Amino acid sequence: MGKTVVTAGLVGALREAAVDACGVKPAQTGYPADDDAGFVADACGSEAAATCLRRLEPALAPAVAAEQAGETLDYDAIRDDCARAIHAATVGVVEGIGGLCVPLADGHEVIDLVADLNLSAVVVARPGLGTLNHTALTVEALRRRDIEVTGVVLNDYTGETLAERTNPGTIAEMTGCPVETLPTLDIDSPATPVEEVPDHLSTAVLPIAEHAREEAP
Repeated sequence: MGKTVVTAGLVGALREAAVDACGVKPAQTGYPADDDAGFVADACGSEAAATCLRRLEPALAPAVAAEQAGETLDYDAIRDDCARAIHAATVGVVEGIGGLCVPLADGHEVIDLVADLNLSAVVVARPGLGTLNHTALTVEALRRRDIEVTGVVLNDYTGETLAERTNPGTIAEMTGCPVETLPTLDIDSPATPVEEVPDHLSTAVLPIAEHAREEAP
């Protein structure tokens, strides 16, 4: 979906504005091939820009990956460690793991973590055919748990198909959320998300980005 690119862009923009921001990955599966916190740190040029609480090798949902690897994941520990990481920074940006209903640990799902940490949410989704159903259901699930949805970002947007061109407006009508589009970025340069993402996302979708703009020299 591009959650990591959006996370890197937001954290990087804040850090460039002298805001102590940190991306927080509660659990990383598919490691070491996949390393979202490492990507954010590289994009921001600082190891302090991101932290990952647990890493598991199987590329599966965290609860399933832990079972397959013979390891233990404790939900309370993940929640408490996330809270500490968030509060250790001026701004903590928590990146999800897959979708909201992905099994996390001890019978809890990713959405439970979002609710328990009292976070607001930005939904990052695909731009093309099929995204209407997935995105609307995601927003509905968040709101049922009284989680504020600040907006939707359609990533890798090209506008080449009729579905892509009509989806932003339709999702806005269906959800009542601000909807922004983020073009496909060339991320051969690690810093690209930091340089490009904030220019494409308004403060309606990422209101915290306004703080970065206000603080920028």
